[in-house]
Amino acid sequence: MTNGIITSASSNLYQIEVENKIYNCTARGKFKKEGTSLLVGDKVEITIASDEKSEGVIEQVLPRYNEIKRPKMANLTELILVVSMKMPSPDLLLLDKELVFAKWLGINTLICFNKTDLSEQKEVENLSKIYKNIGYNVIEISAKNKDNIEKIKPFLKNNITAFAGNSGVGKSTLTNSIFEMELAQEGNISNKNKKGKNTTTTVTLYKYDENSYIADTPGFTTLELTEIPSDELYKYFIEFLPYLSECEFAGCSHIKEEKCGIKNAVQNGKISVERYQNYQKIYEELKEKEKNKW
Repeated sequence: MTNGIITSASSNLYQIEVENKIYNCTARGKFKKEGTSLLVGDKVEITIASDEKSEGVIEQVLPRYNEIKRPKMANLTELILVVSMKMPSPDLLLLDKELVFAKWLGINTLICFNKTDLSEQKEVENLSKIYKNIGYNVIEISAKNKDNIEKIKPFLKNNITAFAGNSGVGKSTLTNSIFEMELAQEGNISNKNKKGKNTTTTVTLYKYDENSYIADTPGFTTLELTEIPSDELYKYFIEFLPYLSECEFAGCSHIKEEKCGIKNAVQNGKISVERYQNYQKIYEELKEKEKNKW
């Protein structure tokens, strides 16, 4: 048997990349009987039925590093979080949800503020500063003009990378700029509501380099962090951690308590007000979902 990786899937037909060659494979019936779904990103063992016709059969799925439910894929190791400066406007609440999601899954992140050519430089610098001060990797780019695209490429090495962000922020444009060819379909912005039209409907892995792939996906635009308990949310706002010992009460929610190290740090300018406000919004969303579970 030979090891490969699922780069795309349609019904019961899977494209498996094995040493730079693509095989069209079916899956053994046992997967359906066992209720095992095969996902793009899965590392698999296949039997090659015909090397000439590039056909094979999937025999085994190797253990996953992780599994993403929406969009459905496996073994993601990095998220590049694309934030548009204009058309659409920056959605920092979504960005902070994505950062929580990535931290929870143990996935590396890179923040790309895109369409910087359409925005005031001071506005870009102010947003970048918030996240750089926390310790996140941030790159200011214009995917359309290919500005600073080269700075992204080192982050792609030895990763399965996906782009996250609202429709229209430039994920497909960025993919095409990195590969210097049109691999992903680029969407247009609706003049009526200035929102993007999502053009990607399935997950596809494009090989960037040895052991390096970029996933073109329908996106992570409707992140629901329902698997994270509200009372554990603070763990995923990494700048909160140094101030937890200053909270007077065990189990402090960092919302209503008076003697709270996090709230004091916000008041003293050590934690971004915008980030803390987004923490409050996400916390209330999680609390509401927990209440409605029962």
